[in-house]
Amino acid sequence: MILIDKDFSNQIVDAACKLGFAACGIAKAEFLEEESERMEQWLSNGYEGTMSYLERNKEKRYDPRLLIKGTKTIVTVLLNYYPEKQLDILDNYKIAKYAYGADYHRVLKGHLKTLQAFIETKTGTLGTARAFTDSAPVLDRAWAVRCGLGFIGKNTNLIHPKKGSFFFIGHLLLPIELKPLGEPIENRCGNCTRCLDACPTGALKSSFMLDARRCISYRTIEYKGDLHEFDKSEFSEWIYGCDICQDVCPYNKFSLATQELEFVASPELTEMRKKEWESLDEDRFKLLFDNSAVERAGYSGLKRNIEFLSMQK
Repeated sequence: MILIDKDFSNQIVDAACKLGFAACGIAKAEFLEEESERMEQWLSNGYEGTMSYLERNKEKRYDPRLLIKGTKTIVTVLLNYYPEKQLDILDNYKIAKYAYGADYHRVLKGHLKTLQAFIETKTGTLGTARAFTDSAPVLDRAWAVRCGLGFIGKNTNLIHPKKGSFFFIGHLLLPIELKPLGEPIENRCGNCTRCLDACPTGALKSSFMLDARRCISYRTIEYKGDLHEFDKSEFSEWIYGCDICQDVCPYNKFSLATQELEFVASPELTEMRKKEWESLDEDRFKLLFDNSAVERAGYSGLKRNIEFLSMQK
């Protein structure tokens, strides 16, 4: 049995901040009862669309101890991706800010592995410890809330009341008991409905309820069908993802530019305009998006989106 002194949790949070994470919290690994009930209701409504993978491994999604045997503690971190300079919108299509730079899975997991190495200087090698970021059946936002890193807004995003919502969420699942750090924050949206009012497709059917089938991010990334069944004007020139419900959120007035250089848009991407997008070939796609989150849609998916938005009415 590994004995950990109570102050070690604070040392982990301090180390995470020094590594560049915007926030870090620690929670006991357990079954997420309330969160699982909300997820089941969401799935029963069919709001997941074609994302059938959300129906798989649900028991592991709701209880990380079933995902990785022996897990006792969840360390959750936030990594800021808000850009200092956004892509020009004049004569241009739009991509979500999180996709400006390198694939966040690799970048975030690398930082998590460094944090794990720090922890292991105290504990010794933790053979079953695992780092995850949007890459396994884990309820990312639920654990961030448990760790006191924010609240779930009406747009269903995690919102840090002093730092906004432009963050990637990552976790370390650890086979050791640590003192929990961070208390859940009550919702602070109040009477604000800016995100609901701004969504051009009505994907935010009500506060805290997202119908992914109507979401621009879902349609441009996850959905593999023909876009012609949709109203082109609703896409607001987004060809990969969408930031509308975050851009209008008052809490994002606190967003600061990321210090992670790998998330900065390349000169080639910042120079793109509609003409260049519409003539995009596979070689240029690779130049722009090699090792990028945009690879999830792939060249064919992105080209489909561009052709749909560029077609004559």
